[in-house]
Amino acid sequence: MAYQTFRQEYLQVPPVTRAYTTACVLTTAAVQLELITPFQLYFNPELIFKHFQIWRLITNYLFFGPVGFNFLFNMIFLYRYCRMLEEGSFRGRTADFVFMFLFGGLLMTLFGLFVNLVFLGQAFTIMLVYIWSRRNPYVRMNFFGLLIFQAPFLPWVLMGFSLLLGNSIIVDLLGIAVGHIYFFLEDVFPNQPGGGRLLRTPSVLKAIFDTPEDDPNYNPLPEERPGGFAWGEGQRLGG
Repeated sequence: MAYQTFRQEYLQVPPVTRAYTTACVLTTAAVQLELITPFQLYFNPELIFKHFQIWRLITNYLFFGPVGFNFLFNMIFLYRYCRMLEEGSFRGRTADFVFMFLFGGLLMTLFGLFVNLVFLGQAFTIMLVYIWSRRNPYVRMNFFGLLIFQAPFLPWVLMGFSLLLGNSIIVDLLGIAVGHIYFFLEDVFPNQPGGGRLLRTPSVLKAIFDTPEDDPNYNPLPEERPGGFAWGEGQRLGG
């Protein structure tokens, strides 16, 4: 019974969020079981381009460190905000969501050539948080019950939290920068005088990921409920 319930809940998670979160958890489990080591996963341009270890372009986004507070914190944020984007502003647009993943990952990899980061998964999570926060500007956030602010400040609050923990803010700045570039090109520039849509999802992605019909009975996770946890609860202003 418990297995059937878990399986049903698991299959209700939208496909991109389910695939990425599962890959991150399985990668961490493989490292914990010593089936693989982080040295086989990390981002190393020389090993990628000179020794053709192409898998590192993907695996460096899948490992968030050993199981602990930092891992759980990142997994919760990754799952929540990735799912809310996929079920919210990308509802019925799986191909566009996959294209956002590819565009953000490519841009982050290019920037990664110039910064000293060996794993980019946390920066990718911050990118997702940034895009969600800019698309939901009127949601009020409650961070650990200490701070109340509107959603667009969330990435900066997370950066301050990283600073307090003694972590490098380069990760947060990279995620914010890539998220802002995508948000500007997708949401801002097309609506400017003389602007236009520069990001177009390739037709091959639409053919693979977009289904012709949508399920009218499906009830998506509301974007205005981003937290479910004391550090990320939100509600709309005036609600």
